[in-house]
Amino acid sequence: MIPEIEYASKAEIKSFQVEKLKDLLLYLNTNSVFYKRLFNTHKIDITTINSLDDLTKIPTTSKDDLQQYNDDFICVPKNKIVDYVTTSGTLGDPVLFGLTDNDLDRLAYNEAISFACAGIGPDDVIQLMTTIDRRFMAGLAYFLGARKLGAGIIRVGNGIPELQWDSILKFKPTYIIAVPSFLLKLIEYAKQHNIDLNTSGIKGAICIGEPLRAQDFSLNTLSKKIKEHWNIELYSTYASTEMNTAFTECEQQQGGHQHPELIITEILDDNDQPVNEGESGELTITTLGVEGMPLLRFKTGDIVKAHHKKCDCGRNTMRLGPVIGRKKQMIKYKGTTLYPPAMHNILNDFNEVEAFVIELSHNSIGTDEILIKIAVNAPTENLLLNIKNHFRAKLRVLPKIEFSDKKEIQKLQFPKMSRKPVMVIDKRK
Repeated sequence: MIPEIEYASKAEIKSFQVEKLKDLLLYLNTNSVFYKRLFNTHKIDITTINSLDDLTKIPTTSKDDLQQYNDDFICVPKNKIVDYVTTSGTLGDPVLFGLTDNDLDRLAYNEAISFACAGIGPDDVIQLMTTIDRRFMAGLAYFLGARKLGAGIIRVGNGIPELQWDSILKFKPTYIIAVPSFLLKLIEYAKQHNIDLNTSGIKGAICIGEPLRAQDFSLNTLSKKIKEHWNIELYSTYASTEMNTAFTECEQQQGGHQHPELIITEILDDNDQPVNEGESGELTITTLGVEGMPLLRFKTGDIVKAHHKKCDCGRNTMRLGPVIGRKKQMIKYKGTTLYPPAMHNILNDFNEVEAFVIELSHNSIGTDEILIKIAVNAPTENLLLNIKNHFRAKLRVLPKIEFSDKKEIQKLQFPKMSRKPVMVIDKRK
C-alpha cells in the first residue's frame, strides 16, 4: 500500500508536485471566493507559478483568515458536503470544514498509507482509543483508513481503562491508537488487575496529541516511561483538520513522512521566507486533492524542523521532526525563549505529578509570566524543590510552580466543548 512516488527521486517528487499545484491553482481560481479575491487583490497571474519556489509569490493564509472568512473557503455547493467537522479551537474559535464524498475517500487513503508507513497491514486489528464523534476528523479518518487498508478496527473511544482492557483481552488487537499519556493509565490499570502487558498481543501504538521524541529522535521522558513497562513500538503521527493529511513515522522512527501526492510543505521564517535547511520554522502547507475546502500556503502555527536525507526505509520523502511548539505559545522568559512542550517533558519526569496545567500571562510591565499548577498525591516542600531544581538544570530558568487540587486542574483542562485536554492557558493579550 506504499505509493511509488514516495520512493521516487527528489527531482521526480518536485516535478510531480508542481503539476498537482497547477491543478490546485486552477481549481481555486474557479471555485474559491477567498483565493480568487486574493489573486485579484495581489495581481497574481497563476500561470506564472511554475515551480515550488514560485509559491513565495503568493501571500500566506492564516488561521485568522479561516475564522474571518470561513464560508469563502468552501469550493463546492452545500449539497456536495457529506460530512461536517470543526477544528479543536485550541487557539481561537473553531473553524468549520465541509468534506465531500471524494474528500472522505482521500482521508481514507491518507490514513491507510500512513498506517502502512508504520508497518500495519490487512492482517492487523487496531483498537481506536480516540473519539469518532463530536465533529472530530481524526477518529473518523482512523476508522476509514483501517477499512481502506483492510485491517480490523475496534471503536472503543477515549478514556475508560477498564473497557479498553476488556476489548484488548476479548478481541486481541495488534495495534492501538491513543494519546501517549493515556498509555500510562492503561499500564497502571494492568498492574492493579494483574494483566500481563507483554502477553497482551499489542505490537505497537500510533500516538497522537503529544510528542514521543526529542529533536534527535531519541525517546523523551514520556516514551521511556511507557517502554519501561510495556515492550511495544511507539509511532508518532502529526496531523490537523486543516491539513486533511497525516505525517506518520515509518519503522525507522526518524520523523513523520510527507505524502507528496497529498500535501506540499514549506518551513517559513517570520518573514514568510523559507528557512535554511536544518533550521526550524513555521510549517506551512498546501493541500492537494481536497475538493471541499483546499488550502494554499496555510500557516499551521506549529514550529518544526524538516529532515531531507533519504530514510533507511527507502522513501525519499521529507520527514517532519517533533513539533517544537505552537508559534503563538512561544514564551520570552527572563531572556530565554521557551515553548510549553519543553516544560511538559520536565514534568513528565516526576511520577508524583498526576496532573498539571501551564498558565501564561503578562505582568505589570508587559513581559511574560509562567505559572505551573501541579497536582500530586502527597505534596511536600522537598518534592517542590526537586521539581524546581530540575527546571533550573534543564531550562536554565525557573517559572512559578505551585501545588493545586487535581479536580481544579482537570476543570481547567477540560472546558466546555473541549475534545482534548487543554495543557496551556494563555491569558496574554
